Amino acid sequence: MALISTILIVLTALLHLGFLVLEMFLWTKPQGRSVFRMTAEQAEATRVLAANQGLYNGFLAAGLLWSLIQPDAAFAFELKVFFLVCVIVAAIYGAWSVKPRILLIQGGPAIAALVFVLLAS
Repeated sequence: MALISTILIVLTALLHLGFLVLEMFLWTKPQGRSVFRMTAEQAEATRVLAANQGLYNGFLAAGLLWSLIQPDAAFAFELKVFFLVCVIVAAIYGAWSVKPRILLIQGGPAIAALVFVLLAS
């Protein structure tokens, strides 16, 4: 169970690092506009907001990775639960406010990771 939870946490962190890159660096580029289905004008108008959102995704990824290297097992468990719940809440809000598919893409791996973290404890 612990190995599966670790793999799922790494996957969740990598997804959020990918979101960081998309939102901070590729938002106005063809790749970013294609992923988010935006015109160049829409992307430029929302560039600063997207970069801020990307920064938050980076913090989530950093917290998840921190939870994997934290030597104190009890504190590492708390970090895992905290950051996974943060990702899940963000996914629920995104699904409600933007697109239901966000719950699956962003929340799916985090929900699975949280289940395995809890089962491994």
